[in-house]
Amino acid sequence: MTEAVAMKEIKVAILGASGYTGAELVRLLALHPALKITAMTGDRKAGQPMATVFPHLAGLELPDLVAIDQVDFKAVDAVFCCLPHGTTQEVIAALPQHVKIVDLSADFRLFDVDTYAQWYGHEHRAPALQEQAVYGLTEIARNQVAKARLVANPGCYPTSVQLPLVPLLEQGLILAEDIIIDAKSGVSGAGRSAKEANLFTEVAEGIHAYGVASHRHAPEIEQGLSQAANSPVVVSFTPHLMPMSRGMQSTIYVKTTGANTAASLRAALAARFKAEPFVRVLPEGAVPATRHVRGSNFCLIGLFDDRIKGRVIITSVIDNLVKGASGQALQNMNLMFGLPETLGLEQQPMFP
Repeated sequence: MTEAVAMKEIKVAILGASGYTGAELVRLLALHPALKITAMTGDRKAGQPMATVFPHLAGLELPDLVAIDQVDFKAVDAVFCCLPHGTTQEVIAALPQHVKIVDLSADFRLFDVDTYAQWYGHEHRAPALQEQAVYGLTEIARNQVAKARLVANPGCYPTSVQLPLVPLLEQGLILAEDIIIDAKSGVSGAGRSAKEANLFTEVAEGIHAYGVASHRHAPEIEQGLSQAANSPVVVSFTPHLMPMSRGMQSTIYVKTTGANTAASLRAALAARFKAEPFVRVLPEGAVPATRHVRGSNFCLIGLFDDRIKGRVIITSVIDNLVKGASGQALQNMNLMFGLPETLGLEQQPMFP
């Protein structure tokens, strides 16, 4: 299969390649047998080689970074859009119709344009295109992703939360009410832009909550869970910044229905994800850790009975830059071109 795939070269542009998710895409695509990077943008770094911006990528045959208006989009087959939120809608709307797109920003994740305006502070600039966008939580929407031209890549927190919760809500094993999510992320989740709050001295040797009761991933999480439950779901969601480069853990507290326990929920998730290459439900007593997924596209899920009867604690870990961003984006792009979705993503986690 690999030899056949390698014969068909798919030309790819990465918009916003000078950020962390762009760099992670370059790393993953370096050994991909079909996708070839032919254009990369980074407006503030335009004219520079990628090896100057990210020395760990030196030695790869890569085009220099350019401004977006210098890219000949007629000559590319696919685009990974890694631009900041609020900047992608008009860019994507202007792309030629033959180009397939995975957008890693939040600009097409929310189905309702009014909800988008409420949470992001400005009107949606491509409402007609929003209607065409597929929300690309791969394991949940694989068939829709495969047929899509535009995929909205999920956020990192929503990925870690929805993967365990969506199947449980669909099967009615947990209540759609009183879901509490305590989530923690590495600093790379805040992007590469210079921000005082992300300086080493501001982050090291401590943790802190942010976006309390107001984080923009809340409506994205609730959108997916409401679809799964077929009724409105509102969650308590609090993210925290951890003094580490990458990694994400969501600890989720749920109420079960009937006589369900951690064991029955574990069995249901294990059956649901049995054939999935990147989601692993751990055995009883096993506790997932972010260091177990570092650098990989895996999501590990553990379940535990709470001391409070009728409650189960779910822990879900991902690498926020891979399964939470660039890895899932590549997984989706593979599907969009009819390729095995594991291509470029076979690497095992890095440890220690």
